[in-house]
Amino acid sequence: MINFLKPGNNVRTVDGVRVETVRFDSGDSFVVGDLHLPVGYNADERYAAAVVAGSLTSVKEMMSGHYARELAKRGVMALAIDYRNFGESGGAARQFEDPALKTQDLSAAAAYLAARKDTAGETAGLLGVCTSGGNVLYAAASDSRIGAVATVAGWFVEPSVAPLLYGGEEGVETRRAAGRAAREKYDRTGENEIIPAYHNTDQSASHVGPMEYYMDKSRGGGVPEWRNELAVMSWEPWLDFDPVSQAEKVTQPAFILHSDGSALPDQARKVFDRLQGPKTLHWAEGDHFSFYDAPEKVADAAGRIADHFIRALK
Repeated sequence: MINFLKPGNNVRTVDGVRVETVRFDSGDSFVVGDLHLPVGYNADERYAAAVVAGSLTSVKEMMSGHYARELAKRGVMALAIDYRNFGESGGAARQFEDPALKTQDLSAAAAYLAARKDTAGETAGLLGVCTSGGNVLYAAASDSRIGAVATVAGWFVEPSVAPLLYGGEEGVETRRAAGRAAREKYDRTGENEIIPAYHNTDQSASHVGPMEYYMDKSRGGGVPEWRNELAVMSWEPWLDFDPVSQAEKVTQPAFILHSDGSALPDQARKVFDRLQGPKTLHWAEGDHFSFYDAPEKVADAAGRIADHFIRALK
């Protein structure tokens, strides 16, 4: 396992929180993350620690960074990561969404934290926002080094939901075929076909609708490290994404925060019902994107989740 700090920008203070950039191996490449140290950090103490990850195509400078800073202010060591193929992390197939790779990355990040001498116990927590709410269920279902999980506005899909989102069975199959063709082309030529990840009206994008967070240059759309791109060959693994199937395998203490204004609220209730360990459901108020960056929403959610991790990760 590699662990190093990037020269020149490896240690800085952001909103009163000390942040160190770290890198560690995952699968056939590496993951880069921003480690947010608890306010008043003392290397001789041991802290509850958690990995934080965000929405489809997002990078650590977006919602995961916001949550990591707020957790650190509340005494939790928090590692916001770029998944492989995104941001500063490795991976040749850029902007390629593969939930299996993301599961590996979350486990590698949890192992990195659990191995540190300044973290409590031998496990780490996982916090997933939006798509990563589903990713953390996959990781927790298969990795005993993960001691607790939390989700905010989680994207909890299953196969029966995909036709409702993508124009019926025909729309799903059209996208699958495009994904297979793009994968074959990439394997044969190295050319990576790209489409927009989000757009208000462009039907070629993977997510079409009111996408104000991503279209607004004062919000996620203005984060210079983020690219509004998705590899077309992502379609098959993305459409196979089924975090609901993993919920009944999760026995770790879990905290689910959702709202009627967040994506697929009934699916969030279904996931909560299927979780097998100690669990808490907090039903909040607000639209989906407000839980990405609205200061009062993030602060409230982070406070509840910090308490959850500090109790669970002893």
